Amino acid sequence: MYIKGEIKREFYIEMARIETWSVRTLYEKIDSMLFERTAISKKPDEFIRHELEELREENKLSPDLVFRDPYFLNFLGIEDRFSEKTLENAILRELEKFILELGQGFTFIERQKRMLIDGENFKLDLLFYHRKLKRLIAIDLKLDKFKPQHKGQMELYLRYLEKYETEPGEETPIGLILCSEGSKEQIELLQLEASGIRVAEYLIELPPKELLQKKLHKVIELEKQRLSAKG
Repeated sequence: MYIKGEIKREFYIEMARIETWSVRTLYEKIDSMLFERTAISKKPDEFIRHELEELREENKLSPDLVFRDPYFLNFLGIEDRFSEKTLENAILRELEKFILELGQGFTFIERQKRMLIDGENFKLDLLFYHRKLKRLIAIDLKLDKFKPQHKGQMELYLRYLEKYETEPGEETPIGLILCSEGSKEQIELLQLEASGIRVAEYLIELPPKELLQKKLHKVIELEKQRLSAKG
């Protein structure tokens, strides 16, 4: 039977192996609470064990091991009040650090990706590709908390990318909506993961580590309790 410490230890061992981290990088990932910020940490222990076994035996990296919540964007150096354009420009200015926060395997493709649909122009904030997932990753930036209409917008982007931009052998695109605040119940009711959409908060200022640790552990426990109740 796995206990939390063993699960976390194996997670870091396998991620360090597959992403070829140095010892210094490994300690940085542990210090940034990478395990607690991945989607996998919010799943039941047996699910985590299965994902790590697939990673170890088949080098199969799942989206739950890749995507995080929250993302730390404190390196952008922006003030409390800013626009989506300011946020986007700051990310592009610090693109290397942003990709490091996203995780290894991400490649930047385009900003303000133009999509002509029914004669109307739509623009996706940021488009990336993940080499190991073999998927396009659409990222949309939101200044406020998550709203249900964000789902429809991202679904449109994803279906367009799937139809016109996906190459043979690639998996279906995934969308990441980065918000200043998540809306947990709305996200659950909308079943976003079934549509290939992830929602995560971003922090432009880091809270004290003890406070962040307490918050993340609370989120993990509540999510596991919810999943157990559904089962």
